[in-house]
Amino acid sequence: MFRTGFLVRATHTLLTWVITLTLFLHNTDLRRCEEEGELLLPILFFVVVVLSVLLYFAVSLMDPGFVLSDTLKGSSEEMESMIPEAAPPRLRRCGYCLLQQQPMRAKHCQTCKRCVRRFDHHCPWIENCVGERNHRWFIVYLLVQLLALLWALHIALSGVSPSASWETWFRSNGFLLAALGLVGVFSVVVVLLLGCHLYLVSINCTTWEFMSRHRISYLKNCGDEENPFDRGVLCNLLDFFCICRTVVWEKMYQRSSQSSV
Repeated sequence: MFRTGFLVRATHTLLTWVITLTLFLHNTDLRRCEEEGELLLPILFFVVVVLSVLLYFAVSLMDPGFVLSDTLKGSSEEMESMIPEAAPPRLRRCGYCLLQQQPMRAKHCQTCKRCVRRFDHHCPWIENCVGERNHRWFIVYLLVQLLALLWALHIALSGVSPSASWETWFRSNGFLLAALGLVGVFSVVVVLLLGCHLYLVSINCTTWEFMSRHRISYLKNCGDEENPFDRGVLCNLLDFFCICRTVVWEKMYQRSSQSSV
């Protein structure tokens, strides 16, 4: 129960509700709206915070796209349907979990000890891999989290009150300043993370492929600007957010190789 994942999720939840409680208890816009009987703003902010927490746990606990060994050791007919007959990619065997064939764009995660389809990265903040099944939800979570953080930043700034001396000012605004600092740091991190992921999604590339291109068998022979999975920004975004089934990347890779020839 007290493994790393539990501690990380408990820390995230605790920080979220401590900061939210601080914003509600101090003399911020939320507090002033409550005193004036205008509850729409506090309720909306509370809903956004709850939604961000629910998305966090959904992304953290869901299957990121683990490759099941029994599906890869099935009938030869199933293999033939997944892999094109003409010029098939070289079969890859995972040296860790001993899968007979590792699907294209999959990678073994040393932390999760499983192979993950369309592996992007292992996120220590959610203590889970980001892969084919939860990558879109990870980006949705980042969007909602960014909305909550920027809103919290505005609310925290509205509660900082002036004082006669620096000592009195720090004493009266101490908790609010601490919350402001945490929210500011998290906002910068989420903005950078969201920007990087949206860019990679728009070119149909994963973090792992972007960082380790020279070591990946199906990419190291491609040009520096060549991506066999790129179908254009609009198609990449539509496929990423709308297609919820398992994609056979071997077929897309073959079509790209034939068209380039």
